[in-house]
Amino acid sequence: EQHESIAGYELNFSCPNVKEGGLEFSQKAEVTEYSTAAIRRLTRRLVIPKLTPNVTRVSEIAKAAEAAGADAISLINTVTGMAIDIENWRPRINTIVGGYSGPAIKPIALAKVYEAANAVSIPVIGMGGIRAWQDAVEFFLAGATAVQVGTANFIDPRTAVQVAHGIKHYLAAKKLASINDLRGKLVKAVER
Repeated sequence: EQHESIAGYELNFSCPNVKEGGLEFSQKAEVTEYSTAAIRRLTRRLVIPKLTPNVTRVSEIAKAAEAAGADAISLINTVTGMAIDIENWRPRINTIVGGYSGPAIKPIALAKVYEAANAVSIPVIGMGGIRAWQDAVEFFLAGATAVQVGTANFIDPRTAVQVAHGIKHYLAAKKLASINDLRGKLVKAVER
């Protein structure tokens, strides 16, 4: 709270890359609500829980975060996965099971963002498999208010800038004033 330049906190309630079996706070609505409320009481800054995709109904977890005072939610974090070295019969990840990320998780991420965006009134920050502006546009159509680029930055550190430029050109080509003109349009198309 001492540094005015910090706008808020993204709370990683969903990291499966930890010991103790990959405990994830955001797998239970009541734990997400309790944890979010506890942090909400400690700060006036933005509180943004990062939710796991490793649940059946992410909408319930999103609603719990909103009820506890979250300013927004972000999703998805990594999908639980593992890899095995068939030559020495050992796990390729030190924790045996860990987080799987990258382009392959985008369909899962889009579905979870769509579900959450239809369940809450707070902003939804979408992520998971974004490596080009077209991917980001899909997230906006699914209901995301903003997006994050993660794994793709390790491949090309210019990815986020390229995504931003691509979105700008796409909006101009479609004669849209802002992302808000794009956000959630899939929802409206499906409801017809």
